[in-house]
Amino acid sequence: MLWAALLPALENTPSTELLHGAAQWAMQYTPRVTVLEASALAMELSASTRLFGGKRLLVERVRNEAAELDLRVPSWAPTSLAALALARAGQTNGFSKPLAEVLDALPFDALSAARAHEATLSRLGCRNLGHVRALPRGGLSRRFDAGLLTAMDQAYGLRPETHAWVQPADRFAQRLELMSRVELAPAMLFGARRLLLQLCGWLAARRSGTTAITLKWCHDVMRSKTAGDGGELTVRTAEITRNVEHLSRLLAEHLAKVELKAPVGDLELIADEVQPMEERSAALLPDPAQSGESLALVLERVAARLGPERVLRPVTAADHRMEWMVHWQPADQPLPRKAVHDISLPQPTFMLPQPLKLAVRGDRPIYQGPLIMLSGPHRVEGGWWHRLSDDAGQQSTANVLRDYWVALSEHAGVLWVFHTRLDDERSAWFLQGVFA
Repeated sequence: MLWAALLPALENTPSTELLHGAAQWAMQYTPRVTVLEASALAMELSASTRLFGGKRLLVERVRNEAAELDLRVPSWAPTSLAALALARAGQTNGFSKPLAEVLDALPFDALSAARAHEATLSRLGCRNLGHVRALPRGGLSRRFDAGLLTAMDQAYGLRPETHAWVQPADRFAQRLELMSRVELAPAMLFGARRLLLQLCGWLAARRSGTTAITLKWCHDVMRSKTAGDGGELTVRTAEITRNVEHLSRLLAEHLAKVELKAPVGDLELIADEVQPMEERSAALLPDPAQSGESLALVLERVAARLGPERVLRPVTAADHRMEWMVHWQPADQPLPRKAVHDISLPQPTFMLPQPLKLAVRGDRPIYQGPLIMLSGPHRVEGGWWHRLSDDAGQQSTANVLRDYWVALSEHAGVLWVFHTRLDDERSAWFLQGVFA
């Protein structure tokens, strides 16, 4: 059984928020996460090695992310108490030798149960756990409490260990006190990334993703009265995600536009919108389409830098009227969930911003010469429900009644024209699109 014990940077003054946040981060690797002695975190990872590409890759990944959370280098051993003792002794690998040989060489104060009897064990000549283990078991149980012998047996794998596994919270809202006061908003990203790692681990444990997160900050107590208590920033994504790199880049783009009114001392990250995330099964062969960053992620990052009103993308609507068939929306907004069915009408490659009224000669429309009708008519009628308002506040409807034709011009090529009636009941021809 493979365990990892992670100790906070200051073991004597462990941070409850740090351990709670680290436990949520660890849940992305295994649901079996527990807090040991209020000073360390343990994970049971034997069932996760194959999922993450083997023991070596998993160890490297946990080691790198643990450093970002300000945790000591993790230690690995067959039991959790052995991994904890190795971490306190500054060693990492508990599988290089037999477990008894590894533990015997450690100082006896690496085990919390033995540290409580440090004075007595020192007078008995004990210097390491091997010396403690060599003491007669009967005398050890009589002179010391039962916890020492139980902890020794559990560390050496002679007795089973029982743990209260951490359960993921129903809502993610994690705070972090910064190591120093921050005066520039982009500098908050260092602490915010730690919170993002915890968020993504929590989302992975719930098999979910997020589409909106809020970063809040509290100003220093020595702030001016006009600065206020703090501020907040909400970041939205068009697609459900729990990619920490993408969320970090989006947050960095938004923080670059924020100006702090006072130094910041505390951060809080909240997951506003959490939705179930559909997992993608791994294929036997790599998919080149998934090797790079998706277009949606690139558009979100560009929109965060330039502004959502400057990065738009087309969205089709269930409407046969050409002017309202496609509309533009900010790239960071989610696409409609309801798919639009294909329209059977011919679709021109290019459409004019406004229909161009054509001249008529002998009931035939003219555009760079007389037009020859190739197919049609295609009747489009509707829009009585669509209300429009002009600058003067006058209401009108966008109802249309048109007969569309595919026409051929000798010089302009294939065109998309329609025939309609005007308000005075006169008929008219308009050019609306061109086929490439």
